[in-house]
Amino acid sequence: MKNFLNKNKGKINIIVLVIITGIVLYFSLKDEFNEIVNQILNINIGYLCLAFLAVISYWLLRSLALHKFTKKIKGNNKYSSSFQLMLRTQFFNAITPFSTGGQPYQIYYLKQEGVSTTLATSIIIQNFIVYQIALVLLGIIAVCSNFAFHMFDKVSLLQHLVLIGFITNTLVIIVMFIVSFSHKLNKKLISLGITILTKLHLVKDREQKLKEWYAYIERFHEGAKVLLENKWEFFKNIVYNIIALVALYSIPVILLYSMGDYTSFNLLEAIATSAYVMLIGSFVPIPGASGGLEFGFISFYGNFIGGAKLKAIMLLWRFVTYYFGLIVGAVALNIKRVK
Repeated sequence: MKNFLNKNKGKINIIVLVIITGIVLYFSLKDEFNEIVNQILNINIGYLCLAFLAVISYWLLRSLALHKFTKKIKGNNKYSSSFQLMLRTQFFNAITPFSTGGQPYQIYYLKQEGVSTTLATSIIIQNFIVYQIALVLLGIIAVCSNFAFHMFDKVSLLQHLVLIGFITNTLVIIVMFIVSFSHKLNKKLISLGITILTKLHLVKDREQKLKEWYAYIERFHEGAKVLLENKWEFFKNIVYNIIALVALYSIPVILLYSMGDYTSFNLLEAIATSAYVMLIGSFVPIPGASGGLEFGFISFYGNFIGGAKLKAIMLLWRFVTYYFGLIVGAVALNIKRVK
């Protein structure tokens, strides 16, 4: 049974995703089906295209940060290669809980491009760190905006979850920095782990295994140092990710405009609200955080709009920000396989 689950993990995740999507659609459409469909069918196509352009801009900017890190290690790396990798990453993030499938695939891809596993891991961790920093900074803006303007007084439970998410993401950054730069701590942890495995008879030659892992750690830290040699470049990569997230977070207000509503909420409110919604999504252990993100969207944006319009925007937002990436990533992945 265990072997079956391991072999079919990807298929099982997709089945779970389809089931959860069906449930979400049912509960979203069951009460106001005609009104929601009417809202969607009468949207302004120009604004809808702008929403798709916003998510593509998100991919382009995140690819740029990844390209900058990769180029420091692999000098001949092309931006187009990083962009293709970012597109494929969307697929693996979409079908795995907590979006955990993207980073392992990125390491695998870079290894195929001639980067050692050690350096590829270093690249992906540094890229993940700048993304997390951008996420936390926008989270701070969201928290401060709510404190100043009291946008979400009616959803106190979710606000507490957002605070936990904010703290969790901050701790992730701290842990990633420790992993990247603390030689002593890493060696102690490796030594402890291998000692335990030796006592469990899972490692035969403790000294040899320690020697291998210490060498790995040295190569990893050397790679991290190379990536952080230019602090200004590191800062710019954070900025790229902030702009990317702003583009992503602006999609709900673009979709609002597509329905001819220019007053219910503005860009700043959309960015703050989307930051709250995404922090809620970090708690949902289902591919794509399905169910949790939809609930968070309805709960937070319900402070500004309601009824069929709210649900129509939520469904369009979910397609543009999630299912569109899943489809594009799957296509990019299959084009690679054909080649």
